[in-house]
Amino acid sequence: MDKAALSRSIVSVRTVIPEDAFTARSLGTLREGSGVVIRADGLVLTIGYLMVEAEEVWLTDRNGKVTAGHALAYDQESGFGLIKALGPLDCPALVLGDSAKANRGDPVVMIDGQGQMREAAIVAKQEFAGYWEYLLDEAIFTAPAHPSWGGAALVGQDGTLLGIGSLKLEMSRGGQASDINMVVPINLLRPILDDLLTRGKVDKPPRPWLGAMTAETNGDVVVISVSPEGPAAQAGLKGGDVISEVRDEEVSGLADFYRQVWKSGDAGAEIPFRILRNGRETWLRVKSADRDSFLKRPQLQ
Repeated sequence: MDKAALSRSIVSVRTVIPEDAFTARSLGTLREGSGVVIRADGLVLTIGYLMVEAEEVWLTDRNGKVTAGHALAYDQESGFGLIKALGPLDCPALVLGDSAKANRGDPVVMIDGQGQMREAAIVAKQEFAGYWEYLLDEAIFTAPAHPSWGGAALVGQDGTLLGIGSLKLEMSRGGQASDINMVVPINLLRPILDDLLTRGKVDKPPRPWLGAMTAETNGDVVVISVSPEGPAAQAGLKGGDVISEVRDEEVSGLADFYRQVWKSGDAGAEIPFRILRNGRETWLRVKSADRDSFLKRPQLQ
């Protein structure tokens, strides 16, 4: 594996988001990370939180050349984002690998847009539930962690792209806590890529979205906070509430909670919850929404 050559396929990503954008409060208005050139025409794959609602996108290659980009598509379910360079990129496309064949213990390398590399190993492939209504059936976890993980490329020993860096987390290994990276597997891109390129989103009804940040504590699903403009807030859900049932089905953990919500229908479905608040049980009905409807549409620069 020629790591120096591979690094030419990774670019730095810098985006500017309007102050009135829905995600500005939680993700900021200036975001920086990395992206991976996956096609010769300047298509760049990154992690979606870097580019969602961006009004300006700038791509910088390893030689310092800056090229404007366009926020082309964002997929809520996988977390992937696509950027289209608006000028020629002198960057070879990185070949997409097969993340299903990557196994625990496999050596990998994570590369960011600055050319910084971190040799690592896959330490786990397992379910991941994020507090922002996000769930991967099987994410890739690597260690040691890369210090600049957002949008970085996870590359296998054959030089192909296995995934895109998303988070830095803490995991207990051998009785000691250590930092690891959560990576979105590249195989999640294959079935949705054509839709993202032609429609800007996947061609299927959107999932119901609540606008609630939740966490799992000893098996309980606890509301951390709610988006002021979101459906959960409108229905009266509050931070500190414990969600115990969805549509008369008991909730057993965060991942189970999300799956129960999502099987309740498409965005717009009204979903009843039983909650525990200040020692008392009550029922709330949340009229869900399409999260995309809250986001600003990307505009060509």
